[in-house]
Formats: sequence, C-alpha cells, structure tokens
Amino acid sequence: MAKSSKNAFVKFQRVQKSYDGETLVVKDLNLELPKGEFLTMLGPSGSGKTTCLMMLAGFETATHGDILLDGVSINNIPPHQRGIGMVFQNYALFPHMTVAENLAFPLEVRKIAKAERETKIIRALEMVEMGSFAGRRPSQLSGGQQQRIALARALVFEPELVLMDEPLGALDKQLREKMQFEITNLAHALGITVVYVTHDQTEALTMSDRVAVFNDGRIQQLASPDSLYEEPENSFVAQFIGENNTLDGEVKNLSKNMAVVQLDDGSLIDCKPVNVKKVGERTRVSIRPERVEYNKKRINKQAHTLTAEVLEFIYMGDIFRTRLRVAGNDDFIIKTRNAPDQQRLTAGQQIEIGWLPKDCRALDA
Repeated sequence: MAKSSKNAFVKFQRVQKSYDGETLVVKDLNLELPKGEFLTMLGPSGSGKTTCLMMLAGFETATHGDILLDGVSINNIPPHQRGIGMVFQNYALFPHMTVAENLAFPLEVRKIAKAERETKIIRALEMVEMGSFAGRRPSQLSGGQQQRIALARALVFEPELVLMDEPLGALDKQLREKMQFEITNLAHALGITVVYVTHDQTEALTMSDRVAVFNDGRIQQLASPDSLYEEPENSFVAQFIGENNTLDGEVKNLSKNMAVVQLDDGSLIDCKPVNVKKVGERTRVSIRPERVEYNKKRINKQAHTLTAEVLEFIYMGDIFRTRLRVAGNDDFIIKTRNAPDQQRLTAGQQIEIGWLPKDCRALDA
C-alpha cells in the first residue's frame, strides 16, 4: 500500500474526476491535511468541492490519482469501512427510528456490544446538548435539533475524520451562527479532523483553520482565513472572499515590491505586485472597503489619494457604507466606523479618498 508523508492524515495525490470521460470536474488535486485540522472547501456551485468530499467519503471514485488516509490508500475501500463520520445538509436521519436508534445504527454496523453502545449514545447526545431527546423521532424535532442529532450520529463511533457537506444550509441565520461555534469548539475539543464543504464565505472564515478556495475544479488558494482575506493571490479569490473593490488598468512600472499602475481614467497609483509579471500587462487592482479612508484627519501621509464622487451614503448603525464613483467605477465601496469625528456624506459630493499602497494589490486582469 502507498505510504503518505509523515504529518499528512488526509492526502489527495494528483486526483482527477470526470463523470463523462471528457470534462474534468476535479483537475489534478494535491492536498494534505494534518491530524486535528478543520479544513473548509469553499467555492461556487460546480467548482468541484463536493465531488472531492464524496471521493474522500467513498461515494464517488477518483478517475485518476490516489486518496490516502493516515498513510494508507483508501481508493478501493468501501465507504462503510473507512471509519469516517458524515453530516449532510438534509440530516439523513431515519424517520422510523428514535434518536437513540439513529445513533445506535453506526455502532451496530461496527458490532459494538449493547452496554457500550448505550454509554456512547448518552455521551454523544450530551456533547450536542440533546441528552433528554433519546426517545423522540426526527419528526418531533426542529431543524436545529435534527442537525444536532445528525452531528451526534457522526461522532458517536468516535471517528478521527468527519466530513460535513453544507450541514447548516437549511438553518436560519441566528441558529446557523450558534451552530458554527458549537461545531468548531466540539471539533477542537475532541481533536478530530474535519473536512467541511460550504459556499458561504463567512462560514468558512469563521470556522476554519485553513480554507481551500475552489473554482473550475482546482484549488485557487489554500490558506488561513486571515491570509485569504488580506492576501488574495488572484482576482477570483479577492472577489469571492469578502467584499472587494477593483480598478482596472495597465502596469507602467514594476519592481519586486512595487507596481505603478495607470488606471483606465489615466490616474497613476502604487500597488503591491502580486499576480503581475511585466510592464504593459493589464491588471485588476484590489482594495478592501475598510482599508479606504475619506476623513482628511485620518488619511495617512503615505496614502495614495484619488478624487471620488459620492453616489450613496448608507447609515448601518456601527458603520457607514459609502458607494462612490472612482476612476470610472461606480461600485467602489468604503466602510467606515461610526465615530463622533466621522463626517456624514451626501450624494453628489466630491471628496478625496486615500489608502496605503501596501493595502492595494495588483492581480491578474
């Protein structure tokens, strides 16, 4: 059997997947997870993230490449023998069984004795704060309670790896946020490895140790949540993670630490060169809304300044959200903290805005 590198608990080696023999849904995936990591696969629909999860679970077969678990190839091991816990969006609970019977099922399959089964069921229900619900059927539970039971069932046989496919998608916002913290805390407390699939970027940033951003069957960037947000490596990641401003232009000067970009309206700005190779190349410049300032007292002396026209000023309680016309772009957003010295703006007003060159990234066009 193929052996994996020492610290990789889950490993995808040159994995490809095609359903029709022509189009690759997953293209040459190489990915390693250490034990105990909470990794989220994030991306739009059809980007390949769920297919990767299903290949790891054993419900799909890789067309090419190898998937290893704890150093051992699992390509030919059936799903029920992989020892992996699963949680789905639709809960997948057996409606004719009680909560306790649902949790007993994966233990019976593993031929665990009755007395030990009961101990494990009680422990798993306590973990998700559902200890008093053992005798109920799924139809007698709310969506949030059903999801807790689905989570308890995935954890009851004490797997080292748990896979979750959009598990909070059907819950309302408040409950979803509560469950995000509960799942993360539980995973870390138990020391389990989690591979989590979602298209919700906030969920990915909130819960994960690392996030793999998928698009078009490939990982576009694999990094910690703060690195993804602060240091996107290409235009797709910059646009997909959080809110982002873009300005199009051409590279006029390029050194290791600085790119001078001429925007399409003729303005020249300095940026950090991230995904540009040569002078004359088209580029899309990326700046986060909270990195831009319009209060003259707060604009840094090293800041780059441009003239902008206010199109919309929205009071949102803790922040002001301003939409501006900047260098021909009518969707340039600034988010500023609601503070006593922060002026309120009106539509039609001409203002000066500024940001530091290090907060501005020259990416692929």
